[in-house]
Amino acid sequence: STRCCMMVSPTPPPATTGSDEEDDSDSSTKPIRSEKKKNPVSLFQTGGDPPREKKTKKKAPPKVAESEEETPETPQKNSNKKGKGKKSKKPKEERPPSPVIEVDNLEEFVLRPAPQGVTIKCRVTRDKKGMDRGLYPTYYLHLDNDKKVFLLAGRKRKKSKTSNYLISIDPTDLSRGGENFIGKLRSNLMGTKFTVFDSGVNPDRANADWSNVRQELSAVVYETNVLGFKGPRKMTVIIPGMNADNERVPIRPRNDNDGLLMRWQNKNMDNVIELHNKAPVWNDETQSYVLNFHGRVTHASVKNFQIVHGSDPDYIVMQFGRVADDAFTMDYNYPLCAVQAFAIALSSFDGKLACE
Repeated sequence: STRCCMMVSPTPPPATTGSDEEDDSDSSTKPIRSEKKKNPVSLFQTGGDPPREKKTKKKAPPKVAESEEETPETPQKNSNKKGKGKKSKKPKEERPPSPVIEVDNLEEFVLRPAPQGVTIKCRVTRDKKGMDRGLYPTYYLHLDNDKKVFLLAGRKRKKSKTSNYLISIDPTDLSRGGENFIGKLRSNLMGTKFTVFDSGVNPDRANADWSNVRQELSAVVYETNVLGFKGPRKMTVIIPGMNADNERVPIRPRNDNDGLLMRWQNKNMDNVIELHNKAPVWNDETQSYVLNFHGRVTHASVKNFQIVHGSDPDYIVMQFGRVADDAFTMDYNYPLCAVQAFAIALSSFDGKLACE
């Protein structure tokens, strides 16, 4: 059965598993469907009582709302560009380019939260060529616009007992000791839980005021279901909250019992935010699980996902999905930064989780 591998973007009726020419478009500078309800920024501030909900969300069918742009790999313009330039009928504009993102200082940019109200659209490519790239592919993250600005590269370390990915701001230097090392993703032995660190040092090598100790930027938990990992995956993403100045609260665990995963397991949610992947909906017509990616995802894959907050499932914090054999789109919104989003995407490639 192909059922487990069919999470993809339905386009306006009838739901299909994603051809890439039927997608309408809308302004790409605002996050997907966040205009109603309260300001999504307030979901991530952890000054007051953090959200405690552990209930699973109701599975709302994917609404075909303001469609996002289609994948930029198709050079020809959108086929349905009737009212081009007219603002009155939203769904008929030409596909706008990705918002202009200024990457002045790469290291600072990839750790900075996305600006509020702007979806940063990226592309992940997987390179399997070369001697051991089949087992240890290199993943590259670029901005998905005309300039294809390079942001990050990631690769699994070879001699590690658990899955351990190094993340670098230099596509040619993926060494742990290099000055381009900006973070890493580490899994537990089972390969079901992942933690994302910045480039700080292990707590064993802390200086007097702990300022050099690594921060935990996020954690990802994959739940197995009765079929192992077949069928739609369930992901929980845990990130540090934001302070009143919209900056990430630094989480610098002093030992293994103080990290994001342990805080979450112990329900100690001060300064910690819990997110989930949006539950895909079974579509009888296509005999598959579907999610609405607004044209940003064109291939069915078990790896496709959208991350949302339980209190506002319409605000897409991050989405990731396949557009070709070794190419994926990765879009993220406030409060995520590129390193967090890229590492969350890398976790989904890990061997134990793959059922394709």
